[in-house]
Amino acid sequence: MKNILCIGAGYVGGPTMAVIADRCPDLTVTVVDINAVRIAAWNSDELPIYEPGLDEVVKRCRGRNLFYSTDIPKAIREADLIFVSVNTPTKTFGAGAGKAADLQYLEKTARSIIEHAESDKIVVEKSTLPVRTAQAMSRILHSNTKNLKFQILSNPEFLAEGTAIRDLENPDRVLIGGMETPEGQGAIEALASIYARWVPRERIITTNLWSSELTKLVSNALLAQRVSSVNSISALCEKTEANIDEVTGAAGKDSRIGPKFLKASIGFGGSCFKKDILNLVYLCGHYGLPEVADYWEQVIKMNDFQARRFVGNMLAAMFNTVADKKIAIFGFAFKADTGDTRESPACAVCLQLLEEHARLNIHDPKALGNAKLDLEGVAGDISYLEDPYEAAKGVHAIAVVTEWKSFRELDYQRIYDSMEKPAFLFDGRNILDHKMLFEIGFNVYPIGKRKLTHF
Repeated sequence: MKNILCIGAGYVGGPTMAVIADRCPDLTVTVVDINAVRIAAWNSDELPIYEPGLDEVVKRCRGRNLFYSTDIPKAIREADLIFVSVNTPTKTFGAGAGKAADLQYLEKTARSIIEHAESDKIVVEKSTLPVRTAQAMSRILHSNTKNLKFQILSNPEFLAEGTAIRDLENPDRVLIGGMETPEGQGAIEALASIYARWVPRERIITTNLWSSELTKLVSNALLAQRVSSVNSISALCEKTEANIDEVTGAAGKDSRIGPKFLKASIGFGGSCFKKDILNLVYLCGHYGLPEVADYWEQVIKMNDFQARRFVGNMLAAMFNTVADKKIAIFGFAFKADTGDTRESPACAVCLQLLEEHARLNIHDPKALGNAKLDLEGVAGDISYLEDPYEAAKGVHAIAVVTEWKSFRELDYQRIYDSMEKPAFLFDGRNILDHKMLFEIGFNVYPIGKRKLTHF
């Protein structure tokens, strides 16, 4: 096992292969993609994604045993083990539209492998996939006329954007699923032996293929469920003047519950949670489990409700209209320490405010480029500003939508002095000092807590 290939140079494949190359200097790791612009960026000083620590890892390995290329046929021929990390978005057409995973890129990749392969390979599913997808991939790969043998493994990623390098270097677990045959178990061990270079063996979990595929969907569904559960209670807290942080702080002391993912917010985003839950909903419906499908679909509905509720609170506070009022949006990435804006609650908030004819000043430390793409062609008055103080100048309100640390460190007296009065601040992440803001003069509206107003 000398040559490792990853097909797909995105948020999963790029960081994962960089860490494997860093920890296994005797292996040659190649990342390929049909997107020549993306590959050129991986070969430049401006990587195509922002992730803390990624630059340093790539620079240590690139040109030594880590390579980025668009020559997919050559890379397939030379590879012993192939990670498949292509996009599997939610279908927008045909059967299952809006819920099922679109697997066309996965199938095209499988057909490319059998076209160019000249020897047996281990093929590893790295993309998030519906359970039983490996069966379809195996049938495609073994339809080859070259008498080649392929072993299919499932090795789902459990990365959190913003901490991906740390997650890869010190993972809670590495999950590998394979067929329960001697050949399948041998393939599992081949992949496990790579991770075992830096991951303790007790953290490398092996299962059958179907358990591994399903575990990825279930893990994301359970995390998203906690977020939606807490956000549902935050709405009740606002009505009853309970404090969501006090409620979740006390509840999280129960060892059966724990404190993680109990932070009230404007809602979850990112490429995985919504997509994976919708996929789970579709699978449950497909297998005749409508009650189970309805249960998980409610997690998505609650997340959408939270963003609508946030904008509704803004409208109610600002005298039932934001028409022609300028609002600063602090943050557009779906979470801090990433430039990723996929399914970001900020996008939903901005679209709703624009429908109400608000004028928007958008600021984000890393995601302004993606924000422009996401709102391209949307009607309305939108400005994109690198400087948070410029973004806040002359606005009627500030909406904090992403939990960037830099937002905590701003001079809010300076910001308040530059704003229209009365000045409103809506903290969609509960990251600011609300008492201090109120004393400055802001009318402060947190999530799940009593508002602090001068009215």
